[in-house]
Amino acid sequence: MSKSSQADLIRSGKGFIAALDQSGGSTPKALRLYGVQETAYNNEDEMYDLIHQMRCRIAKAPAFTGDKVLGAILFEKTMDGDIDGKPTATYLWETRGVVPFLKVDKGLADEENGVRLLKPMPELDALLDKAVAKGIFGTKMRSVIDAASPEGIKANVQQQFDVAKQIIAKGLAPIVEPEVTISIADKAKAEDILRDEILAQLDALNDDQNVLLKLTLPETPNQYKALVDHPRVLRVVALSGGYSREEANTRLAQNSGVIASFSRALTEGLSAQQSDDEFNGKIAGTIDDIYQASVAG
Repeated sequence: MSKSSQADLIRSGKGFIAALDQSGGSTPKALRLYGVQETAYNNEDEMYDLIHQMRCRIAKAPAFTGDKVLGAILFEKTMDGDIDGKPTATYLWETRGVVPFLKVDKGLADEENGVRLLKPMPELDALLDKAVAKGIFGTKMRSVIDAASPEGIKANVQQQFDVAKQIIAKGLAPIVEPEVTISIADKAKAEDILRDEILAQLDALNDDQNVLLKLTLPETPNQYKALVDHPRVLRVVALSGGYSREEANTRLAQNSGVIASFSRALTEGLSAQQSDDEFNGKIAGTIDDIYQASVAG
């Protein structure tokens, strides 16, 4: 597995990054949307088995290949599992040509200064070592911005880049994800502060320290153009953040050089009750829609 060929694909490939990393808190909702009710499982292990089955079905769909899906972000239990007898990350890269990433955060701390920072991650080094051993290319960690608070946003971005440097030191490519909540009244102002704080952090990186950025689709088209063009940025990807797939795709197409990294918008309309033909046809259409929006800019 060549890290350089994976990096080239992520930096310059045409397509998007799929987010298949729903964790404990969001898994029941993801399963409900997929047509699997909470009565279908008796405990957490059974729940994770069912979500793994859903992710396997997506990963094995004929349209889910590196032709349009550049990468996939996995939850730890998904990374630990297998698809067709191969470790998930190995299957994705060797069989589908899709670059594997791992969600490494442990959730959000309580709100303070208008933001929710990452919870402490004392076992991060051990998780990163495991990720490297399993053939993971990069990682993702999500924190949240709920207000245009200069102090809070500065702390949020600082924490993200501190963790990113720890990840880079292990030879992995971090996806920095300070998500701006789409429903806040001062979203555009928060995005101005966020852009400037990220730029300051990028400018302070060494030449061998590269990151991806995963950002909420902005109010102003090309809000993050300076980040897209920055030499320390492998790629800027967008989260759907609660927008419908249609609106997310419309906003995405207005942002040059930004590609999708959708989770809920990717699985919208998929159902456990669909036949394989129905399921594969639905996800093929979804992948093509998100691909077209990703390459439009």
